Amino acid sequence: MEESNLVELAKSGDRQALAQLVKNNEQTVYNFSYKICRDRDKAEHIMQETFFSMIKSLHQFDGNSKISTWLYRIVSNHCLMLARKDKSRTFVSIDNDDELYEDKYTADWSNIPNQDIENSELKKILDESIDKLSPEYRIVFLLRDVEGLSTEETAQLTELSVPAVKSRLHRARAFLRKELNEAFSR
Repeated sequence: MEESNLVELAKSGDRQALAQLVKNNEQTVYNFSYKICRDRDKAEHIMQETFFSMIKSLHQFDGNSKISTWLYRIVSNHCLMLARKDKSRTFVSIDNDDELYEDKYTADWSNIPNQDIENSELKKILDESIDKLSPEYRIVFLLRDVEGLSTEETAQLTELSVPAVKSRLHRARAFLRKELNEAFSR
């Protein structure tokens, strides 16, 4: 059954259609939650919260995008709320770090594979570096460079302006380049 039909049926109270929407999107929601939260328990919690929010707010879904795109926004919001509550976790501040733009850190980003990373050392270093990003930067980086959404879609999902998305993405990439360069120059 087509997604738009499932959504309409679910909006009218069809429990099977709602269950199918959850089933169709649970892996996407969990994977994205895990990429942001970097913790299985938190990702599972966010996944549950996301589907609870979806059920509560499905009547607000306008159908102008795929349901998964709408769910990215819900996941992002829940992850940001969780990060704000988790004051014990500190993140690296990259807001005013001009050192990120020094020539020694301007590697060719296109040479770093972003999918199916086979080099386990690179994957480990990259994962650790992404983990250091605050959720606000991590979400933008993941939506753009991992999930492949456009700048405009990312801005819409995160409720940021396009220039803000570009700025956060630029800073996140610069930070990750710096981290990778430092790791491999040791």
